[in-house]
Amino acid sequence: MAAYLIVDVDDLLQRFTSKGISLDLQELAVGLRGGAALAAGLFSADSLKAVAVANWGAHGTTGTNFQRIFRSAGYDVFDMPRRETLADALIVHYFSFDPEPVDELILATTNPDLVPLVRRVKTTRNARIRIWGAENILAGTELATQVIFQPLESLPGIQTKNVAVYIDFENIAISLNEQGFVVNLDHLIDRFVMQAKAHGQVVKMAAYAPWGQRGSLPPLVDNSGREIADDAPSRLMLANIDPVFNLPGKNSADMRIARDVITDGGQQNAADVFIMASGDRDFNQVLNSLRAANKTVIVWGVRGSTSRQLENNPGITVEYIEDFTNLQTHQSLSVAAVNDGADVALFTPSQWSSVIIQFDRLATVMGTEVMSVHQLVEQLQDVGAVISRPRGEDLVSQAMSLGILKAISANGMISLNPSHPIVDKTRLIRDRVVVRVMNTLGVRGWEYVNYGFLLKGLAMDRDLDRPGCNVSDQWRSEWIDCLVREQILVRELLPHRHNPEDLVPVIKLQPDVILPAMQTLLPDEQMEEQEAPNWAGISLTDLDTLNPETADMVRRVIVSVEQFTSFRNFTWCPLGSLHKRLRVFDTGMAFQKSVEYLKENDAATVGEYSNPQSDFLTKGISLHMNSEICRNILSQRDIFLRLLLMMYERNIPISDANLKTADPNSNWNSDFWFSLMETENILNAVPGRAGQYSLFRTHHTVNLVAEATKTK
Repeated sequence: MAAYLIVDVDDLLQRFTSKGISLDLQELAVGLRGGAALAAGLFSADSLKAVAVANWGAHGTTGTNFQRIFRSAGYDVFDMPRRETLADALIVHYFSFDPEPVDELILATTNPDLVPLVRRVKTTRNARIRIWGAENILAGTELATQVIFQPLESLPGIQTKNVAVYIDFENIAISLNEQGFVVNLDHLIDRFVMQAKAHGQVVKMAAYAPWGQRGSLPPLVDNSGREIADDAPSRLMLANIDPVFNLPGKNSADMRIARDVITDGGQQNAADVFIMASGDRDFNQVLNSLRAANKTVIVWGVRGSTSRQLENNPGITVEYIEDFTNLQTHQSLSVAAVNDGADVALFTPSQWSSVIIQFDRLATVMGTEVMSVHQLVEQLQDVGAVISRPRGEDLVSQAMSLGILKAISANGMISLNPSHPIVDKTRLIRDRVVVRVMNTLGVRGWEYVNYGFLLKGLAMDRDLDRPGCNVSDQWRSEWIDCLVREQILVRELLPHRHNPEDLVPVIKLQPDVILPAMQTLLPDEQMEEQEAPNWAGISLTDLDTLNPETADMVRRVIVSVEQFTSFRNFTWCPLGSLHKRLRVFDTGMAFQKSVEYLKENDAATVGEYSNPQSDFLTKGISLHMNSEICRNILSQRDIFLRLLLMMYERNIPISDANLKTADPNSNWNSDFWFSLMETENILNAVPGRAGQYSLFRTHHTVNLVAEATKTK
């Protein structure tokens, strides 16, 4: 069922303001979307396509906040400065390429600018069209009998659900830190409150952590980059978030939160929606008990640090904190100042993607860079990008007005504008996806590429590291699916090789597709095919001279694998996750060479391991802890950690200069060791103080070294 809600934000704000009505925009956004889903008879508001349209720039800086409110409430935010073309723009962007006729169309407006949608949107025979406004603008017209009118003033009173939020802040802060994010407390408070309000009226928010315990949490900063650990409780209270103290450690927080959730959930006036901000699987049973009591349960987690039990629980909705926040990474902090919090627009597939991809495809077949509008429109119709010639011509006209296409002559000949940023990015993304598929099929001799394997490969493609690009698996999936729709790739479901009853998605190249000339082999895959050097018998000292990049990567691999296995009580570490963690230091083929070096010197084993979180085997690496290479590197790490602990206990700021003063007889490569400790989240750069670091004292590895030091 296709259902649309179009909210004319400019008109609503003007109508309420003119009547002196105090407007809670968050409540209005949630109420309109929930009311529209109810009116359309939808099981969930997620099945509703909600669009908030406005001239956002006319509201100044407030317009940015308005957009965030509607985004957090589940809306597409559409910018339209010129109201005279409002209906045309909405039809082009939302209705022209939707193959399904609309079953329910709801227009929240009292302005006639949206009335053309009633006439021009393709609907089913039994479709319902509603207008929610201050007055019935269709009264007395031929459309009056076709449209259901409801007074706008009655809608803000729609009752929203009560929401209770429990934030395992210690878990969330450590998880964000482990994934490379700076824990900006001010930003988190703002986004947590906003996201909670998107689900209804917040009646309780509590944040659990060992507040005031130095070193128990990663560094907390404000919007200016200053450390504010001591001010954290007061800042939470100002936002009506109750800072609940618990002792450091997982069990203390888990027990306190579980007790509060069970107690609150059993009250007669208990909240309707319970939000748990934690990725800990120990909460799975508590959350299941809430589901049994007919409560809506939502988990806020961090990708890569959220339990599979929670992610796979069908009764729980998982919302990832990275998706509704704009946190900086530690890497970006080292090269740039804290930004002003402005959102970077994602570069996602659009109708312009079809124009660009199909133009290039047809131009390659024709052997020319110029074609007629008629030829391009026919190509768009052939692949199903447009359903009729008039819509195709309209789309091409829009592309020309944006500068994506250029008119070459007065008789309808056109070409692509290669310098246009949309053209440039679309071509780059298409080429990187297609080349990776081609290389995998050619180099490995496969018949298809596993969908998940392709996602992981693209995630490590540095050529895609551009603003708004390659930010998540969701982004990569959207572009792969776009290329499938454009008939460049083929997506099929095939039986899994280990479990034939389980169908998995795979990707192939469209057999008859002809693409523009592209490089046929990625640099790293060229290296992969070359014969690896013989590392056997080469000491790490000699490797420092022969190949210093590989030697440094050997140290990083050993320290990272040992930390992973000791913390999780595993005997092995997933190789893909390890490479992703260390990819920023992987110059050329340093990572692969380091693994080969460890294997050939009997310091590590690479194989397929049984994964307790999966039904299938996972490629991983395990260390031979008795090998001389592992012993020496881990011994160096422990010595360096003891030095950091000594500086920490004496309140000596951790920096290169202070390190040399504290240990003048050693010759540490401080840049390397500080970098390694940052990667392992043992050290964090102090904002605003170049070259200075703070020690994460309760870190697992730091605790082990500290305890071992006491027993000596």
